[in-house]
Amino acid sequence: MNPGLDLATLKERVGAIPDFPQPGIVFRDITTLLADGASFAATIDHLVESVIAETSDIDADRIDGFAGIESRGFIFAAALAYRLNTAMIAVRKPGKLPRPTLSVDYTLEYGTDQLHVHRDDVPNGANIIIVDDLIATGGTAVATAQLLREAGAVVDHALFVIALTELPGLAALADVSVNAHHLIGFGGH
Repeated sequence: MNPGLDLATLKERVGAIPDFPQPGIVFRDITTLLADGASFAATIDHLVESVIAETSDIDADRIDGFAGIESRGFIFAAALAYRLNTAMIAVRKPGKLPRPTLSVDYTLEYGTDQLHVHRDDVPNGANIIIVDDLIATGGTAVATAQLLREAGAVVDHALFVIALTELPGLAALADVSVNAHHLIGFGGH
C-alpha cells in the first residue's frame, strides 16, 4: 500500500474556521479533507498503515473490530473495518440504538452526556480499536474505552485523524492505559 498523499499535504487539506463555535477557538474542519476523494483515500491508507505499525502488540489478524464514535468516527471506523475485514461497532448517543445497550455517563465541560453500544456487538475478549476523527480533551474517547471494557472488550489502542496536541486528550487516554495514535497534530484549540 502506498498512500498517494503525504501527511503534510493532508494537514493542509484540513480547514481552519476561526472563532467557531466561539471566539478564540479555531475549529478544525475535516469535511474539507473528506470532500476530496484523493485526500480521503490517502487518509484511510495512512490509518491502515498506522494500525499495522502502531499496534504491533496485537497481531493484525487479532483485531476484532473498530469502534467508531458518533458521528465522524463512523466514517473512518467503517473504512478501516472494510479494509481489514473486521467489525465496525457504533458508539452512539442516547436513543439511537434499537437493541439492548450498555451505557456510560461521562462529564463534559458544562454538564454530562452518555454513550451507548449494543450489548451483543462486542464479543467478550475482543480486541477493539477506538476510532474518531479528532481528539481534544479526551472525555468521549475515555468514556468509550470504559464502555467497551465494561462490555468485555480489550481496548489498548485508539486512532485519530487529528489530535489537538495542546489539549489533554492524548494524556487522558494514556491515564486509562490506551495508546493513542494520530496522523495529524495541531497546536492550540
